[in-house]
Amino acid sequence: MQIEFNEEEIMIQDTAKQFAEAELKPNAELVEQESGKELFLSNIKKLSELGFMGINIDSQYGGIEAGSVAFSLAITELARGCSSTAVTTSVTNMVAEVIQAVGNEEQKSHYLPKICSGECFAAGFCLTETVAGSDPAGMKTQAVKEGDEYVLNGTKTFITSGDYAGVFVVWAVTDPSLPKGKGISCFLVDGDTPGITIAKAEEKMGQKASSTNQVIFDNCRISASALLGKENQGFKIAVTELAGGRIGIASLALGLGLEAIEYAKDYIKERKQFGQSLSNFQGLQWMLSDRYTELEAARLLIMQAAVNKDNGLPFSTSASMAKVFASEKANDACYTALQLLGGAGYIKEYPIERLARDVRITTIYEGTSEIQRVIIARDILKD
Repeated sequence: MQIEFNEEEIMIQDTAKQFAEAELKPNAELVEQESGKELFLSNIKKLSELGFMGINIDSQYGGIEAGSVAFSLAITELARGCSSTAVTTSVTNMVAEVIQAVGNEEQKSHYLPKICSGECFAAGFCLTETVAGSDPAGMKTQAVKEGDEYVLNGTKTFITSGDYAGVFVVWAVTDPSLPKGKGISCFLVDGDTPGITIAKAEEKMGQKASSTNQVIFDNCRISASALLGKENQGFKIAVTELAGGRIGIASLALGLGLEAIEYAKDYIKERKQFGQSLSNFQGLQWMLSDRYTELEAARLLIMQAAVNKDNGLPFSTSASMAKVFASEKANDACYTALQLLGGAGYIKEYPIERLARDVRITTIYEGTSEIQRVIIARDILKD
């Protein structure tokens, strides 16, 4: 497979790299703290102004129409600077793509310019519930139609950007009499709609700057025009759009793995033991060789999925392959990097401590590694 990036893709990659180096990496530790919240949101706003919240969105709605390959390149570079910023960017782009793919003209014209411009700081993807994580078809949130409105009741959990999202895409059961997964619909809900409560941000192991919240709907009334797509057809939307989101998370994981292993490479070239550079020891050389090989394989899997998506080809299975492989190998890269630094890798003064915490979630969110393997196996075994 030969992949040649066009001028626009290279420009976007370079812009993301420069932004990560100048704005994100120097402040990655600060934005994890409460005092760094405003800086984090300021960086999100700056990325909106650069076009990074609508990478694959049509220009008529404020996007830059650069495609999935450009999206992947951008997320990888941003993750090398700050994975919290990268995941916020990835999820916001995913919501924008849902609206573009399924929304009517009124919905697209209303919401997409707000997302792309940064008028909405971010957008939220409200699918997961306490009882419906890997099995989203088992959700309990309901939307009952009353006249020209739907009334939403239920709680979504682990929602990225919950406390500063300007708009949510929300899935809810609209016909509980239908078989599991068949009576689910999708809605666009403004973040300030009465009846929405955003719970306190979860205290997480990593990616701390990115808020993760419960979003509670208590007799939340929305117009019938908020329905996204057709009634009772919402589960298909979720399954389709999650595949695109997995390209984003695979790219994010790749960025974390590359940042960690390259830092470790530079470290062992400088660090001396037994009278010579650590990089002279064959055992450590082999550790580097294995991780670099795996990350390059991950990059190619991600590019294959992104190219397939851009060309209108089936990409769900390739996205799952990329996501499970990239996230697991990025975890290996971060923990190998920590090992190469020895005791220093365990100290907050060095970035590996943060990278190792940040990478752990990549095998869990946007579909666990186990779920990715189920998706891949189903495709392999289907008639």
